[in-house]
Amino acid sequence: MNVTNSPIPSRHFPKDASPSLSEFKSLCSRNTQSKQYPLASSIQSNIPIYTLPPFSSLTPSQISALQDEWHHILLSGPGVFVTKATLPRPLITQTNTIYTSIIDAERATAKGDHFSSAGNNSRIWNSFSKHALADPASFVAYYSSPWLSAISAAWLGPAYRITAQVNLVCPGGAAQVGHCDYHLGFQTAEATAAYPKVTQIATQLLTLQGAVAHSDMPLASGPTRFLRFSQAFEAGYVVYRMPEFQEFFQQNFVSVPLEMGDGVWFNPALFHAAGENTTSDVERCANLLQVSSAFGRTMESVDAVPLVEKCWGKLVEMFKGRDGVQRQKPW
Repeated sequence: MNVTNSPIPSRHFPKDASPSLSEFKSLCSRNTQSKQYPLASSIQSNIPIYTLPPFSSLTPSQISALQDEWHHILLSGPGVFVTKATLPRPLITQTNTIYTSIIDAERATAKGDHFSSAGNNSRIWNSFSKHALADPASFVAYYSSPWLSAISAAWLGPAYRITAQVNLVCPGGAAQVGHCDYHLGFQTAEATAAYPKVTQIATQLLTLQGAVAHSDMPLASGPTRFLRFSQAFEAGYVVYRMPEFQEFFQQNFVSVPLEMGDGVWFNPALFHAAGENTTSDVERCANLLQVSSAFGRTMESVDAVPLVEKCWGKLVEMFKGRDGVQRQKPW
């Protein structure tokens, strides 16, 4: 069988030729135009920033217009945006007490994560489930936020699933290496290369990566670094480990400070990395959200039945409007 002159192109990225670094540099050197995103309150370091009004003050068409901008940013724009005051500070403060108790209870058996060994930082794996079981009231208030729903649906449509992990980085915490995220970002280079090009491109459409700031994050504390527009480079999952692409990331990433309650949302194929915490007194804390399409596979497994059982009473109270705390929420 003679396959040397086949008119059919390979389904894979070529193994004998590196993707074009010059094309990558050109793509990632573009600037975010404010006229493209008129609903953003500002553009900082090429990242659109959105100041969110009370959700109940918006019409469905106004919400949809925001979602259109967010979808365009994630797909064709800089790949990342920030929503200010996504969750109220009192709720974040209440939730932090729960996170602290979980971290303290798990300290003796902490195993670290794929970027830091145990003892350097703190990580709550599956904070979603642990939060629900520890304090149903704050869990229901947190994840019933209509802004979390609107942002997730803007990228993934309905019937998405949320998983979450809390990450607390102490002063002196080192920066991560630039990388892409789940699904293929967690594979080896060899395993990634086995997937067809179209699959590698499609995987970014199945997950929304996000983080809710659970502390104020000045630049010195190392909020996440992003390489704008890099998610649009088709071979991103293939090249992000290559030294020349890593070097370009290190020289050109951008970052913005966050305040407690802000959210940052990005395409999982966007080159990104947590920064170094160079402060002496800021414990940088975020609840990292991986939101998965109904057609995808979540990063963690969540047993929903005990969570529903634990939270059912609070959900009924919310539905009937008897919970005074809930009526005080801005949404």
